[in-house]
Amino acid sequence: MKDLYRLIGELVEYGINTGLLPEIEKNYAINLLIDIYHEDNYEVTELSDEPLEDILKGLLDIAVQRGYIEDNNVARDLFDTRLMNTITPRPAQVISRYQELFAESPEKATDWFYKFCKDTDYIRRYRAVKDIRWTYNSDYGQIDVTINLAKPEKDPKAIAAAAKAGAGNYPKCQLCVENMGYAGRMNHPARQTHRIMPITINGSAWGFQYSPYGYYNEHCILLNGEHVPMAINEACFRKMFDFIKQYPHYIIGSNADLPIVGGSILAHDHYQGGKYDFAMAKAEYEKTFVINGYEDVEAGIVKWPMSVIRLKCEDTSRLIELSTKILNAWRDYTDEEAFVFAKTGDTPHNTITPIARKKDGRFEIDLVLRNNITTDEHPMGVYHPHAKYHHIKKENIGLIEVMGLAILPSRLVGELDMVAEYILAGKDLRTNEITEKHADWVDEFIGNYSNINNDNVMDILKDEVGKVFAHVLEDAGVYKSTEEGREDFMRFINTL
Repeated sequence: MKDLYRLIGELVEYGINTGLLPEIEKNYAINLLIDIYHEDNYEVTELSDEPLEDILKGLLDIAVQRGYIEDNNVARDLFDTRLMNTITPRPAQVISRYQELFAESPEKATDWFYKFCKDTDYIRRYRAVKDIRWTYNSDYGQIDVTINLAKPEKDPKAIAAAAKAGAGNYPKCQLCVENMGYAGRMNHPARQTHRIMPITINGSAWGFQYSPYGYYNEHCILLNGEHVPMAINEACFRKMFDFIKQYPHYIIGSNADLPIVGGSILAHDHYQGGKYDFAMAKAEYEKTFVINGYEDVEAGIVKWPMSVIRLKCEDTSRLIELSTKILNAWRDYTDEEAFVFAKTGDTPHNTITPIARKKDGRFEIDLVLRNNITTDEHPMGVYHPHAKYHHIKKENIGLIEVMGLAILPSRLVGELDMVAEYILAGKDLRTNEITEKHADWVDEFIGNYSNINNDNVMDILKDEVGKVFAHVLEDAGVYKSTEEGREDFMRFINTL
C-alpha cells in the first residue's frame, strides 16, 4: 500500500513542479487518484525523485496486479492517460492561457503549448528519445532518416483485445474534435489529456493540436471542426496561407487527396505543419520559368527527386490563383509518352501534395505533382516505392516523406542489427527468414567496402538505408531527374 501512496504522491508532485497542477488542487488530485485505485485512505509518505516514466510504470504495475487492466501496451496506455488526466488542467483553462500568450506572440503561445503537451505525457518524451535518427548526404541534399519508436506497435495480446472490442463510430476518426477528453478503447487511443486550440481558418472553425507521435520538432496538426473529407482545391490553398499568416514561424502542408499517394486519414480534412527545416525546403531551383500572366510570381522546378514546382510571391492571392491554375491543369493532364494518365475510366489519378511557408519576407508554396496509377508490374503504384525497396520501405510516401524525412518501420531496428551480425560473421543472409529479404540489397553494396568491421558496420547500413530512401523518393516522382524526365516535366509546364 505504501508503494501506491508514494507513487500517487510523486505523480501529484510532478504535476505541481511542471505547472500543470496548482498547489491548491493537490488534495483534489490525490483524491481522484485514490478513487481510481478504489482506496478509501491515503497516507503521506516520503517521496523519491523518480522520472515520470518510472512513476507511471509503478502505478501501471499495481493496476495489473490488482486486475484493473490486462498486461499489454494498449491497456497500459489507456490507463496511464486516465491517471495523467487527474493532474491536467481542463480545456477552458488551457485555451485561455494559450490565447493570452498568442496575443503577445504566436511563437510564445506555441512554445508554451508544445511543452504543455509533453508535460501531460500526451507527447511521450521518453518514447520519442528512443527514435533512431540520422542523415544521408544524397544528390539532392542532406535528407533525414528516422526509425520511429514513439508510436508503439501493438503486441499480440493488444491486437486480440482490439478485435474483440469491435468497431466503434465515436469519435468518427482520430482527428475529430470529439477526441478531446475521450477515454479511449482497445482500438482507439485515450485522449483525456488531449487539448485542441480553437482557430478560425478561411472563415470556419478549425482546431490546432500537436501530433502525439512527434515525427519532427513541433509537429502540429490543423484539423477541420467538421468530419469532412480531404480535398486539394483552391480552398485548400486559401486555408494554408491563412494559417501561415497567423503562424508565420511554422510551415504547413497537406497530404494528397487520393489513395496510394495520400495520407492514412483521407476522411477528415486536415493539414500538418510545425517548426522544422525540411530538406526539400532547403533545395534550390534547378530551372526557373515564367508563366504567362504571372510575371510577378517567381516559379521554377526544384532540384528534388520528386516533381516539385515552387512559387514565390509577396501576394498570397497571386499564389493561390496560380496554384489553382496548375492544380486544375494537372488534374486533366495526360501524356502517354511520359506515362501520365489523368484518368483510367472514371478513376482520377493526378493530384498534388502542397506545402506552404513564409521565408525571407515572401510567401512560398511547393506543389508536388502526384499520380496514383497502378499496373500489373507495379500493383501498389507506378509512382510508389518499387518492390525491390519494400524490404526497407513499402508504405505510402506521404507529406512528411515527400519533404525529405523518412519514417521507417520499427521492425528495422532488430532486422538491421541481425543483418550487421550476419555480415560480420560472414553468414549467408538467405538462411534466416528475417534477414533473407535484405540479402539482394546487401549483395549490391557489400563489394563497395573493403573493410567492414564492428566499428563501422552500422554506419554503413544506415548510409545504405538512406540511399534506398532517396531511390524511393525517385520512384515516387512522376518526372525523373534525367534529361528525358525534365523534358517531360517542361512539356506539362508549357501547357500552363
